[in-house]
Amino acid sequence: MAVMSMATTDAGTTELPEVADPSQVAPKDARVLSRLFFDELTHLEEGTPEYQYARNTLIEMNMSLVRFAAGRFRSRGPEEMEDIVQVGMIGLIKAIDRFELSREVEFTSFAIPYIVGEIKRFFRDTSWAVHVPRRLQEARVQLARATEELRSRLGRTPTVKELSELMSLSEEEVVEARLASNGYNSSSLDATIGGSEDGESVLADFIGTDDAALELVEDFHALAPLIAGLDERDRQIIHMRFVDELTQAQIGEHLGVSQMHVSRLLSRTLARLREGMLTTR
Repeated sequence: MAVMSMATTDAGTTELPEVADPSQVAPKDARVLSRLFFDELTHLEEGTPEYQYARNTLIEMNMSLVRFAAGRFRSRGPEEMEDIVQVGMIGLIKAIDRFELSREVEFTSFAIPYIVGEIKRFFRDTSWAVHVPRRLQEARVQLARATEELRSRLGRTPTVKELSELMSLSEEEVVEARLASNGYNSSSLDATIGGSEDGESVLADFIGTDDAALELVEDFHALAPLIAGLDERDRQIIHMRFVDELTQAQIGEHLGVSQMHVSRLLSRTLARLREGMLTTR
């Protein structure tokens, strides 16, 4: 573990190791150090040099998670792999900004879904929406060039026959290339449908889906009496954290206690609810 000296907060009550090269920290050591840095972030004010140091060190120490996640896409070319790693870094940063030690999960388990999700979103936004044979992918590019050339020359949209002559393809192949080009982009379910009476209807409004919330009904029934059995303060903390979506610091200000005290109370209450849920199953 490459540690050179100690960095001290303004309050002087805690210290963080100053890592010489965070990107070279071994994964095992990174897991230990990450917990230390995440714990310190809860005491630091966002935007301060100390906060930025802790956050930036966390990012660099956990870059190996991005390389690990990107490894499953190693069949892509080297140029595309660079883009994949860059996109994966966005996922890592999002995971760091949203992680809380009170979740009682390892950061690696929390971060990987964020990283992979960001990479998959990249593929969704930049790749073909459906699988199209290579010859048709190439024909699409050729068709786009030929269409632009003839449109500039003729001053109008070219016909299939004119395109087939320029591209040295049969008219059937030109039509097939046109159809295949529709697979490059998919319409968003949030896109407004033309001709709708209110002018605001979207495709998603007309597509039936399974309601994932139905799977939670049984859990809600089991959880309700457990929450009712908590004392008023614990119920209030649960409500502020998961209904009002307040941070632990905001809850502490509301109750007049420290953030760390809120973290301990929340961890204790969640452990009690989790144990109760397991018992009732």
